[in-house]
Amino acid sequence: MAEPVVNLKRYLLTRNLIIGWVTCVLLAAFLLNIPKINILEHTARNLYFHVPMWFTMMAAVFVSAYHSFKVLKTGDLVEDIRALQAARVGAFFGVLGLLTGIVWSKFTWYVGTDIWWNMDPRQYMVSLQLLIYGAYFVLRSALDDPRKRSRIAAVYNLFAATTTPFLLYVIPRQMESLHPGAEGNPAFSEITDPLMRLVFYPAIIGFIGIFWIVYTQRVRISLLKYRVTQDSEM
Repeated sequence: MAEPVVNLKRYLLTRNLIIGWVTCVLLAAFLLNIPKINILEHTARNLYFHVPMWFTMMAAVFVSAYHSFKVLKTGDLVEDIRALQAARVGAFFGVLGLLTGIVWSKFTWYVGTDIWWNMDPRQYMVSLQLLIYGAYFVLRSALDDPRKRSRIAAVYNLFAATTTPFLLYVIPRQMESLHPGAEGNPAFSEITDPLMRLVFYPAIIGFIGIFWIVYTQRVRISLLKYRVTQDSEM
């Protein structure tokens, strides 16, 4: 099994472009004026962070699933490493998305109260999604044989990936929720000012770029360990 060859110049150029892009997005997120939105006020700026976390998690999930498919096709443990690291970084962004959502609701709809968890269906669906990926990590830790672990984990990971669009998007939209697009609520496009979209969409690209940087670094570190142990991580 051949390990990937890293083009360092191309990697550094891409990384620096992403960092520059995200820096511009952050400056725009905090410095540009936003329209006055009922209830949300300036907390609406969290749109630039909270929602891109979910897009980033979904991107990471499908990157992980792609490499799990390649594990089943080739049996390559390097692909198993890539699947694991993408899942780990994706879960991290999922936790960030959940936390930013909790804080956002606390300081808008529940300001002045002790409520942090508001029983929103999307919160439950996201928590379930994170538990599914938590089970993926536990499953890996329960298996010692690298090849057996890679194949069983790959099958489970493909199942986990198929649940993602339903738990994060389809099911919550069919239920009453504080989120745009849910039953009884206007769609995102109906309440978002065009000026905010100029920051929002680049923010999605930027956070996915951050995923790529972190994911690439973690894969490179794991490959160094793999050279020594000849074992993909649990």
